[in-house]
Amino acid sequence: MCSVASRGSRTAWRALRADALGMMGFVIVATFIAMALFAPWIAPYDPLKIDVAHKFATPSLSHFAGTDQLGRDLLSRLIYGARTALGIALTATGIAGLCGILLGIIAGYGPRWLDALLVLVFDSLTSLPMIMLALAVITVLGPGTATLIFVIIIISVPGYARFIRAQTLSLVRSDFILAERVMDASHLRIILIHLLPNVAGQLLIVLSMDIPIVIMLEAGLSYLSLGVKPPTPSWGNILYDAYIALRQSPFMVVVAGLPLVLATLGFTFLGEALRDALDPRLQLKVIR
Repeated sequence: MCSVASRGSRTAWRALRADALGMMGFVIVATFIAMALFAPWIAPYDPLKIDVAHKFATPSLSHFAGTDQLGRDLLSRLIYGARTALGIALTATGIAGLCGILLGIIAGYGPRWLDALLVLVFDSLTSLPMIMLALAVITVLGPGTATLIFVIIIISVPGYARFIRAQTLSLVRSDFILAERVMDASHLRIILIHLLPNVAGQLLIVLSMDIPIVIMLEAGLSYLSLGVKPPTPSWGNILYDAYIALRQSPFMVVVAGLPLVLATLGFTFLGEALRDALDPRLQLKVIR
């Protein structure tokens, strides 16, 4: 089984390397992850250091991306903003993905009455407008990073659970699952050995393509002062500061918006490449 998994991983990596846009997305995503992990060593300045005497400085050798209205180095704030954005996105999507796998497998493999109950809950949550639900929860709990992560989880779990449920329902009717049941295999063995590995890869593709949506949601709510609280560096907060200072320093909008555009493109290209690389039907064509 290990050799099969290793061979599948090598096949997926070869397919990813052959995709130019996929490799571009991989490089962009890897760059942002490196920025987030090594921000204290990469950032040239303290992102919270105020230097009003040098506010609205244009890009130069001292400040490669210029400074904001308080004289804070924009490049340093963007680097630390990557840590904030990816930390929130990966944490929220990771927890939502785990909850989605658990609820989706329970719905697809469990008794029909439980499936119907869970689907009713999923449909009820999905029918609620995403932004209105987010604003309602933030109004009740108050803005902050923890609240933002909680909102993203609530919004994401129903979609992931329905996706995993559909994958599980198609798998439980397959011949190898029926053979396991005939051999009196335990439910835990069927779930852990057969169902979970087959649905996890498909969910990984969905998660990779949803991360830029989560990043944009975090930036949008932070822009509205409903997400990450200042002075914590956030791409949304930086973009709001750039909008306020649009007349004094127009270049700040470009600098603040560029990471959001690159992150969206990077994760989208990588997600599409992973979808093609991990699709079993495409892998079968490569083997043949």
